[in-house]
Amino acid sequence: MVAQLSSSACPLDCPDLCSLEVRTEDGRVVEVDGGHRSPLTDGFICGKVRKIAAHLYGPDRVQTPLIRAGAKGTGGFRAATWDEALDLVVGRLREIVGRAGGEAVLPYHYGGSNGWLTEGALASRFFRRLGASNLDRTFCAAATTAATRGLYGVMPGVALEDYVDARLIVLWGVNPSATGIHLVPVIERARAAGARLVVVDPRRTPLARRADLHLAVRPGADLPVALAVIHALFSRGLADDAFLAAHAVEVDELRRRAARWTIEAAAAEAGLAAADLDAFVTLYAAASPAVIRVGWGLERNRNGGGAAAAVLALPAVAGKLGVRGGGYTMSNGDARWAVDPEAAIVAPPAPTRTINMSRIGRALRELDAPRLEALVVYNCNPAATAPDQLAVRAGLCRDDVFVVVHDQVMTDTARCADVVLPATAFLEHRDLRRGYGAMRLYDSPAVATPPGQAWSNTRLFGELLRRMELTRPGDPMTDDELTAAIFASAPEGAVLRARLDADGVAALPGEPRPVPFRDVMPTTTDGKIHLVPAALDAEAPGGLYAYRGDPGTDAYPLALISPALATQISSTFGQLRRKEVAIELSAEDAAARGIVDGDEVRVWNALGEVRCAAAVSADVRPGVVVLPKGLWRHHTRNGHTANALIPDAVADLGGQATYNDARVQVARA
Repeated sequence: MVAQLSSSACPLDCPDLCSLEVRTEDGRVVEVDGGHRSPLTDGFICGKVRKIAAHLYGPDRVQTPLIRAGAKGTGGFRAATWDEALDLVVGRLREIVGRAGGEAVLPYHYGGSNGWLTEGALASRFFRRLGASNLDRTFCAAATTAATRGLYGVMPGVALEDYVDARLIVLWGVNPSATGIHLVPVIERARAAGARLVVVDPRRTPLARRADLHLAVRPGADLPVALAVIHALFSRGLADDAFLAAHAVEVDELRRRAARWTIEAAAAEAGLAAADLDAFVTLYAAASPAVIRVGWGLERNRNGGGAAAAVLALPAVAGKLGVRGGGYTMSNGDARWAVDPEAAIVAPPAPTRTINMSRIGRALRELDAPRLEALVVYNCNPAATAPDQLAVRAGLCRDDVFVVVHDQVMTDTARCADVVLPATAFLEHRDLRRGYGAMRLYDSPAVATPPGQAWSNTRLFGELLRRMELTRPGDPMTDDELTAAIFASAPEGAVLRARLDADGVAALPGEPRPVPFRDVMPTTTDGKIHLVPAALDAEAPGGLYAYRGDPGTDAYPLALISPALATQISSTFGQLRRKEVAIELSAEDAAARGIVDGDEVRVWNALGEVRCAAAVSADVRPGVVVLPKGLWRHHTRNGHTANALIPDAVADLGGQATYNDARVQVARA
């Protein structure tokens, strides 16, 4: 037996980007623990990754290429060789492209749990050269990215480690206990030093239970709440006029648009006590440093982009920027690493149509000229994660749509495929990954041997490029060549490469961690904060900060929200969670419907129905029900999940999916 201890990093879709220590025996992972190469990891990791061996070696792992052998969607497959499977894939793609053009093919991917080698690189090169339709990736961060870049350009926010210096921490639409656990001890250290904590969330999350103030905002009403705080800061003389004069534009226009929302009006719209919202204004104005952790929960509705922009404007209006621990954090993926991952693709974006991934069910049903005839799905599980789930599954299971899935396990999407190709997991291939919370970059080698015949994305798409005759002389093709191309894309790349070679991890230039408005500045065209950016104002229906009311009706009065589970990364690891889900609802809503804990209930709207148990919860406000995101068919009693009830409508900015705009009714089954 050959035992080995290796260093790695976790690329899964979480802000923390943990350093790992991985123990293997004969290439098989036996233990994973936290490393110390990142001070944020601090030697501990989440339970999801600690138990990853169950994912790597469980019965759902795809170990050989599979070709459909029965009716689509029934899960009937036969084993095949890679040559047979690729011959089928290449043959079908050639036929479709030759007859209908490249736009009849759609790559369907997300890649939140992937780095520069496994999301982008050869996969992007293949589809660009094929002339395939482009995919607009809108499940998450579309509206918030539009808002952040519109206001500040590409600029990192407050480093998560620097929250320890804050005197007020605001968690707005984020639950670190489930989605970024390493921020929790930093918050606790700050609180031990006297910091106050405010949580803005429809649910009473673990940190909300311990907060100094919890604002249980009605889903979709974050926008008037943030605008009311802005209005109060201006009207009470609490705005930092000197900072705004030096660093911001469109100040008077923001002041005018916020003035329509008083504390009382916003509180009524959001279902809050006016006194609580007023207390928040007082806390925020008085504290320094004060930091807002802006999450992705507040973007998942019709007003999501405007809400994110209004929350991001608060640190500017109140003058909280320019000190360590003060300002905001959205995605620190906007930290500038100088090198360009496009250098690995070496193919310009195809000038073809763009399809919103959140409307894939509609696209499969309605698009023509050309219609979609082939989907190649990788780094994604749309049958479990896309809105309007029933339409998505119907489209995937059509006999006239050729579906290829490259995945590690037999997902709900893979069961609808014509060809399933086994993929490596992150410990089994090399990747370059930069954090979007922790400001770190890792070059992580493969530390384990993949079971069966699993191929990495690099190997798969490299082979497809060759077989489709889409390679060019001098193309970087291997992981080593792709990595070299990325680091050669900027003069600073050599320094970054040297840091990675020496330490296995690189921090942003200019350590200690950069402070916004001291070490880094907005990258807007004039270097100013744009509080009402013209492009966003033109995109948002009715203009930026225009509020669209609640979509609930008498027939469907309850707001369904689908927050993250602590046991999964979206749908990843869903095969390991075998327990049936229960829908959470308040005691008030349960009593009004004669529902008690444990009852079987039906949850429905015009799109579909979910059958599951009920869980009466003190953590859910009246008018809101909770079914987690990322559920698989086996988690409910009828095989449908929250996504079967979620419309494919989009938010005001970025084409963002509006998961929290589902409105439903619940009754005993």
